[in-house]
Amino acid sequence: MSDTPTNTLQYRVDGREDAPVLVLGPSLGTTWHMWDRQIPELSRSWRVVRFDLPGHGGAPAHPAASVAELGDRLLATLDELGVQRFGYAGCALGGAVGLDLALRAPQRVASLALVATSPRFGTADEFRQRGVIVRTNGLEPMARSAPEQWFTPAFAGAQPAIVDWAVQMVRTTDPGCYIAACEALAVFDVREALGRIGVPALILVGADDRITGPAEARTLVAGIADARLAVVPGASHLAPVEQPAAVTELLTGHFADLSHESTGALNAPPVPPVSVPVLPAGEIAPAPAAEEDEEPRPDPYETGIRLRRELLGDARVDAALADDFGTELQGLATRFAWGEVWSRDGLDRRTRSAVTLAALIAGGHHEALADHTRAALRSGLTPDELKEILLQTAVYCGLPAAESALRVVGRVVKEETTPQA
Repeated sequence: MSDTPTNTLQYRVDGREDAPVLVLGPSLGTTWHMWDRQIPELSRSWRVVRFDLPGHGGAPAHPAASVAELGDRLLATLDELGVQRFGYAGCALGGAVGLDLALRAPQRVASLALVATSPRFGTADEFRQRGVIVRTNGLEPMARSAPEQWFTPAFAGAQPAIVDWAVQMVRTTDPGCYIAACEALAVFDVREALGRIGVPALILVGADDRITGPAEARTLVAGIADARLAVVPGASHLAPVEQPAAVTELLTGHFADLSHESTGALNAPPVPPVSVPVLPAGEIAPAPAAEEDEEPRPDPYETGIRLRRELLGDARVDAALADDFGTELQGLATRFAWGEVWSRDGLDRRTRSAVTLAALIAGGHHEALADHTRAALRSGLTPDELKEILLQTAVYCGLPAAESALRVVGRVVKEETTPQA
């Protein structure tokens, strides 16, 4: 284990120091202990490095904003250990980290196993609403639902101690880090890039996984050139916990070639590319191009539609854009309000949401108020802070305006923050 700075991850190492390295990545809400039942066998042949996600398992609560940032922290951790090349197996969010590394650092990943993984996890709306629920209610709703999400009913009924362990893992996770991980998964999408993955990949999925099941697994198999599918009977999302022997056997077989590589070859630093001149000596260089701005200005519509979808949700934006009669007006709103004003750096999103709500309450624009209450929750405002905004507007906009707004805001808060049964 290590004292963990902000740019690395909490880790544990098992196995011989001279063995080839196998890295194991956890699922959201779990710790490295989800791999405990694989370690006795895997550590015979490999130096197994397990890591915890930020704020999980007692790891320092330094939230990561993206899957790529998690990948960078993992590489920094492996650099500290002197590990250059490694095999990688990850579950769900841990699998997303593996996909990211195989795409951005292919020289370091020797082989890949993806458990309960998808190139895109659900929809952005689902993960952003999950973040709103955790921000409002804490992690208890996620903890209560974990057993039915992670295990088959038969296993959950027969293994109450493991079910209790799973619930406690989620309860002890840092809420801010959990929310940040949800935001990272909301924007994770490597479907178009799968063809660039050039390492052997084992796609392993529980036959009864209702979160990232066989359909998502087949998407990975279809997209990655050297991939094979393994469906584990009697397993749901956390197949390494539910069917440890089957998962261990599959991993051992897949990474067998890795164990035959020499440790020196695995841990040698990558060879830098050789620079070869492509112009013959004495060739006249072309005239310098006209000076241009350092970066082209992003298109306001593209910026606006991305931000509008992030804060209002795809369903509401799609409904607004579906009306042909309002195409021009919706285009104006997207370019100017969202692409020009909302995307400015001068105020953070929480502040912009508070200002917007106050203006809408003052103007009595209740339909827009409902949409922007949802946006405010996704921007990070809590229901208690929304109550304070309503009190403030009662003083400066009048009690009737605030009371009318209260009904709208209260309804939306209940819809957005009530965990699904």
